[in-house]
Amino acid sequence: MDLRDKRVIVVGLGRSGIAAARLCLSRGARVTATDRLERAAVANDILELENQGARLVLGGHEGLVWKDADIVVMSPGVPPFAELFQAERAGVQVIGELELACRFLHAPLGVIGGTNGKSTVTSWLGQMVQDRGKVFVGGNLGTPFSCHVDERWDCVILEVSSFQAERVPTLHPRAAALLNVTDDHLDRYASLEQYAEAKGNVFRNMGPEDVAVVPAGDLICAKQAARGRARIVTFGPGGDVRPEQGEIIHSQKGWRFALSRIALPGQHNVLNACAAIAMAAALGASAESVERGLVSFEGLHHRMQFVAEMQGVSYYNDSKGTNVGASVAALRGLTARRVVLIAGGRDKQGSYEPLVQVLRERGRAVVLIGEAADRIAEAVADAVPTFRASDMDDAVRIAKQAALSGDAVLLSPACSSYDMFKDYAHRGEVFRSAVHNLMKSHGKEAP
Repeated sequence: MDLRDKRVIVVGLGRSGIAAARLCLSRGARVTATDRLERAAVANDILELENQGARLVLGGHEGLVWKDADIVVMSPGVPPFAELFQAERAGVQVIGELELACRFLHAPLGVIGGTNGKSTVTSWLGQMVQDRGKVFVGGNLGTPFSCHVDERWDCVILEVSSFQAERVPTLHPRAAALLNVTDDHLDRYASLEQYAEAKGNVFRNMGPEDVAVVPAGDLICAKQAARGRARIVTFGPGGDVRPEQGEIIHSQKGWRFALSRIALPGQHNVLNACAAIAMAAALGASAESVERGLVSFEGLHHRMQFVAEMQGVSYYNDSKGTNVGASVAALRGLTARRVVLIAGGRDKQGSYEPLVQVLRERGRAVVLIGEAADRIAEAVADAVPTFRASDMDDAVRIAKQAALSGDAVLLSPACSSYDMFKDYAHRGEVFRSAVHNLMKSHGKEAP
């Protein structure tokens, strides 16, 4: 892709937007970078783009002539708006940062999408394919690929969100997984079907030599995989890669791996392992490399992380559980007698009803924080006692009072973090600090 002297507008200057602007500048493009933040509120790395040759338009997009651009690069956090559709009708390419980066890719590409589990599967897969040479792991997880397109890679593995997959007209993975589709981001998409279609865009350009990985028996995911011509490999019970009698079996490869060697708890992580194995096989990893990665992976920060034990109660940080499906999986994955759930944050307009049954089975109480507290309380009030908390310290104190010995306290918010915190990682760190501070107040040494 030749960007020299091309007129590029980069919209949204978060991590992905900054990376896209820098990539375009390095390739000789004439870059205008725009964001709704005022100049006084933006970080120094945004202002630094000016020194690198970009024109900054901050505090909104006033004065931009969209139809005069050759390319508009959208950051994933920016929803489409009217001027973009007008630009497209005028012949302007409107693409995402992921599409931009992958136009410079010369290595086999694996992408992982889904409502839940994609960060775990992406990271796990990265460890399974180490025999493929120099492997990049990133995308929605960690570093945007735009930051590293000039390096030589033997294999690239990217977590892809629905936002990133909205504008990927030429993206062509060697292997792509859609792990699941459940209610999420319905504040952006008009329906679950529209949300699924955004995720399924990654399959469109795949051919018979490529592999699409989807859950066995999942009609929503199968429909999306069928948008391309890839060979379909299924995972989970009854699938091509499945748990069976204490092993994970890849029936097409003849591989067998002992379930007892997986360090991560919960049935959902067995399914994550199956998906990662299916992807690793599709990307050409050996059985030996897959097994090494399978047994060495210890999980992600802020994903079912053990924090501490106090007076017989275990505390777990699952701040990355930003939707209802993730929180349900986390509740089912714990082996504690009962669970006190800390939930709430910015509402995504999905249903909280799936929490009700699992809370009846596993819950001791729910402690609610953030903007969505009222909606969650209305949904789950008949299942378990509910309490309101003013902040995370208050939530942890209330949870301790509600829990009994043998229980667990679980932060798994089922919501985004942006009402109270910078991001899910910040929320998880605040939770961990609150637990440690409570331990100190009771004369216990924090780990």
